[in-house]
Amino acid sequence: MTKAELVERMAKDAKITKRAAEAALDSFTAGVRDSLKRGKRVSLVGFGTFAVGRRAARNGRNPQTGETIKIKAAKVPKFRAGTALKNAIR
Repeated sequence: MTKAELVERMAKDAKITKRAAEAALDSFTAGVRDSLKRGKRVSLVGFGTFAVGRRAARNGRNPQTGETIKIKAAKVPKFRAGTALKNAIR
């Protein structure tokens, strides 16, 4: 499902304009992004939890040259599905 399809579905289900649905979706994604940026979790009961994880520094290999390179440690977004979401797709 693309963003446009999701906006269309939200507009239809909530009986609002597509413009309002897109604004709501943009606000949601910005809120999640800003919370994760501050290191906070976002938990939606029944849907899942967004959190920030850490990926340790490690050695990798350049596939073109075969040269060993060092990959820096990084923060990565994670999503863990809630029970209701898991049960809905079984």
